[in-house]
Amino acid sequence: MHEAVVIVGAGLAGYNVARELRKADAAVPIVLVSRDHAGFYSKPMLSNALASKKTPATLVMKSAEKMAEEVQLRVVAHTAVTALDTTARTLTLSSGEVLPYRDLVLALGADPIRIPLQGDAADTVVSVNDLDDFARFAELLDSAAGGQAVQRVAILGAGLIGCEFANDLLHRAIQPTVLDLAERVLPRLLPPEASARLQAKLQEGGASFRFGVGAVAVNRAPNGQGLVVTLSDGSTLDTDLVLSAIGLKPRTQLAADAGIAVGRGVQVNRELRTSVPHVHAIGDCAEVDGHLLPYVLPLMAQARALAATLAGKPTPVSYPAMPVVVKTPAWPTVVCPPPAEAQGQWQVSETDEAVEARFVGTAADGSGLLLGFALQGKAVSQRQALAAQVPALLA
Repeated sequence: MHEAVVIVGAGLAGYNVARELRKADAAVPIVLVSRDHAGFYSKPMLSNALASKKTPATLVMKSAEKMAEEVQLRVVAHTAVTALDTTARTLTLSSGEVLPYRDLVLALGADPIRIPLQGDAADTVVSVNDLDDFARFAELLDSAAGGQAVQRVAILGAGLIGCEFANDLLHRAIQPTVLDLAERVLPRLLPPEASARLQAKLQEGGASFRFGVGAVAVNRAPNGQGLVVTLSDGSTLDTDLVLSAIGLKPRTQLAADAGIAVGRGVQVNRELRTSVPHVHAIGDCAEVDGHLLPYVLPLMAQARALAATLAGKPTPVSYPAMPVVVKTPAWPTVVCPPPAEAQGQWQVSETDEAVEARFVGTAADGSGLLLGFALQGKAVSQRQALAAQVPALLA
């Protein structure tokens, strides 16, 4: 009865662990359950789809049916999980089906963080976290408030996603205004000098930035054309559309309701095992040995390790240095952030064409130890060379 490996989630995490498991075990039954259409696409491509002239349809690389055929698995689309019984090892689905599992993989992803907003248009604020969200966003760009094509977009958040969407909107000749309570762009990833250069390049393209302020209300404009955003300092901003890019919060409710330990994410050890036997977690929802890394490279490393474990060869995940490419062609940027607890300082060198920043700590012998880096412009060519010098996060 309990023969299948059941994966909940059809994103990059879910499908990649399915692919890797099928390579390792040709016979094990695999069932993948998805709340949406379950087509295979790359979520990171959503924030530069406008520049690459992608539509919601062309972003889907393979249909659910094609994935089921290729990977030899059963795909259950447009279906939610309503209950998880870890004692009986069953999932109850919204269709009424009770699905038994040998092992369960939670690839639940994350939800956009939503700040409470006042105003009669607060419900028009959009986030882009999946393909359906992007389809709605693309439609609104053609006809938002007042029925006119969008010319201005207010972006809440100057982090990774906010900057990438600002860059992308410029390719549609749309003027983005980025708002953030912080004092600069990507403050958690970049040193001040690199933040300033990225901001300057985006501004050259037509973007605007407002720092030290947040949105408190969104109302329809009195003339019916566009929206008015009221900011925390009492000022207002006229716009046609508001995009929230505050950040993501791992989906943990299903696990918590089933008595599985959660923290910032679903807590797992290096073998991606949760606190409950036969239940694993991977991707944006997973807090791996205390680390929450919502990026593609950690996800791929998790998928390979977990597939081996599920195939009978327990394998701890390892994290080498994994640089993050910020999709801002206006000013190419690659960052390998130092660990949150790292002690050290940024050493920055700049030219007109590049910024090279190294986060240097002190090794046991007193010498300098490269713990992270940020590269911009022509310096991004050094990504691989520097990554080879940074210690692994999980060896």
